[in-house]
Amino acid sequence: MAAKNGAAVVYDINLPYTELTPEANKTTKYHEYLPTWDPIWFEPLKEFEFEDPALRVQDKSLPNLLKDGAKVSHIQPGLGAIIEGVQLNQLDAAAKDELAYLVSHRKVLVFPNQDIIDEGPAVQQAFMDYFGKRNYQPVSGTVRGHPGFHIIHRDGNKEEISNFLSRKSTTTLWHQDVSYEMQPPGYVMLGLLQGPEVGGDTVFTATDAAYKRLSPAIQSLLDKLEAVHTSSKMINHVKAVGGLVRKDPVDNVHPLVRVHPVTGEKCIFVNGEFISRIVGLKESEEKMLMDFLLNHLMTGHDFQARVKWQPKSIVLFDNRSLIHSAIVDYIDEDRGARPRHIFRLCAMAEKPIPVKNAANGTNGTNGTH
Repeated sequence: MAAKNGAAVVYDINLPYTELTPEANKTTKYHEYLPTWDPIWFEPLKEFEFEDPALRVQDKSLPNLLKDGAKVSHIQPGLGAIIEGVQLNQLDAAAKDELAYLVSHRKVLVFPNQDIIDEGPAVQQAFMDYFGKRNYQPVSGTVRGHPGFHIIHRDGNKEEISNFLSRKSTTTLWHQDVSYEMQPPGYVMLGLLQGPEVGGDTVFTATDAAYKRLSPAIQSLLDKLEAVHTSSKMINHVKAVGGLVRKDPVDNVHPLVRVHPVTGEKCIFVNGEFISRIVGLKESEEKMLMDFLLNHLMTGHDFQARVKWQPKSIVLFDNRSLIHSAIVDYIDEDRGARPRHIFRLCAMAEKPIPVKNAANGTNGTNGTH
């Protein structure tokens, strides 16, 4: 897509798709995490066995995770929590199981002042390997030698941002991460390496709460529908702007409502980034339904939580029961975006469980209960 002056309009303003300018090296505090685009090719994700670690938890008081000194502060009554007094790099297997359980129920957890931020990508990747299979992004910059990392980086980029906003009225892009894969991520880690003093928040919407707000008639309709999720739009954009592609496009059909394997809740599984069509609907019907659902999710402030970033914060969230968007409000009129540098690691989980399978007492999800 091109702007009026002929410059490319980026697909997602939060991400660089080609090599950074030399100026970026002068401002970042974590040079090892600057995005790289080494020509590595990844084959399609194959079906794999997955057992959610949260299902191993017996004691719901979470004694291994929330030891003496741990403090839990809720962000919103039903969504999100800030966990203080817990260092993620000190958790044993039992505590990690309980962490998965807490993420599944509170959906997004914020851990301030985490030592693991400074322990390097190998330690961070090993931590997330406990929660599922690694994800390899098809187009985005990654950490050299650690291709499971997805790097979110903005700094300056004044012309690029100006071009973007000349065509678009907002920078928000509501989505679940990597929903186009056969077995999309369950648990996701975000780590803030550097960010603006104010702004750059991330907003999360609870899709199970959003489902409950719908009428029984609409719920019944959604329960039966499936959507095609694809990475082709993203990959075609990157090819058009001269970026590196590491995977072929993939399409997968997922239920429009998925059942969470830990909580048993029904969750709307829809986003504005990766869905190409809803199976069985005509174009006008599909547009009407997608517009309604996205508007419902985006405007449901009574089932949303806004996470404010602090240096050395780690955020863990449940990609199965949330839809989220970064907020690009940290723009300086003189030079563009202030520095914002985040890494992401995804742990791939079960195939989304359709309502019909859960209702019949089966899951069809390779090891989930």
